[in-house]
Amino acid sequence: MKPRSIVVDLFGGYLRYRGGAAPLRDLVALLAKFDVGASTARVTMSRLKKEGWLDTRPGTDGREVVYALNEHSWQVLDEGRERIFSDPRSSWDGWWHMVIYYVPETARSAREELRKELAWLGFGPLAASTWISPHDRLTRVEEKFAHEPDVRLDLLRARSKGLPADRDMAERCWDLGALNADYLTFLERYRAELPRYRAGRVSPDEALVERIELFREWRKFPFRDPALPLELLPARWLGHDAYQLFTEVSDLLQPAAERAIDEATGTRREDATSGPAEPPTRTTRASRDRAPDISASLA
Repeated sequence: MKPRSIVVDLFGGYLRYRGGAAPLRDLVALLAKFDVGASTARVTMSRLKKEGWLDTRPGTDGREVVYALNEHSWQVLDEGRERIFSDPRSSWDGWWHMVIYYVPETARSAREELRKELAWLGFGPLAASTWISPHDRLTRVEEKFAHEPDVRLDLLRARSKGLPADRDMAERCWDLGALNADYLTFLERYRAELPRYRAGRVSPDEALVERIELFREWRKFPFRDPALPLELLPARWLGHDAYQLFTEVSDLLQPAAERAIDEATGTRREDATSGPAEPPTRTTRASRDRAPDISASLA
């Protein structure tokens, strides 16, 4: 795992519940659990700040720097959590939501950003510059690119001539066979670990490392899986079984992983629970409003 990815997951899965901030020394201690050296940890944190992921402020002693989530990173983490933890099972009203775009050849970076966003939102390419989804996320696409002058969007709703045509379109938009094979690999890997996790034979540090590895493995799927309704899925679809296993393993590892964070930072999770809980979001800003007090206790 890359140090940068580990830091993002530490903030997204743990530190956001502890005020969204941590002093550098705690971050160095946490990264050491993943065999990341202190110098590499410091370089990684500096780069994340330069990239706009994190802000910094001095600790209470005036020496130790504190790294904190900012408005942009809170938003990205909220959106990521929504996709990663959303149950893929869904009903369908038979409508396709369609994005037809035009981006000039001179704006290739804007085109690539648009395609990545469409894939993240669960759209698939039906034809050149035409992407579809069974989910109504057109407003999110429009809002994301409202101020991008090089992107022109036509947003439509459409029905096909029937379910066989719908299934054919789904097969053309997404490689469901390859995705199902990767779900099988995921299932085989983590089913083998379930007895150990259920018996609690995992130390806090092991739980933290393995839970972040779990998230790293699972995060690949939301980019590829559009969470199609049952009507459009092939027979013997494994995505739903994989999701149930992912959530079970995440829940089993969380209490011990939280203890590893407690020990490294000297803090406690703010909701004081070991199970899943709704994190603070852009619209519920209590943790960020309390950040100065929390950083004082960390520094």
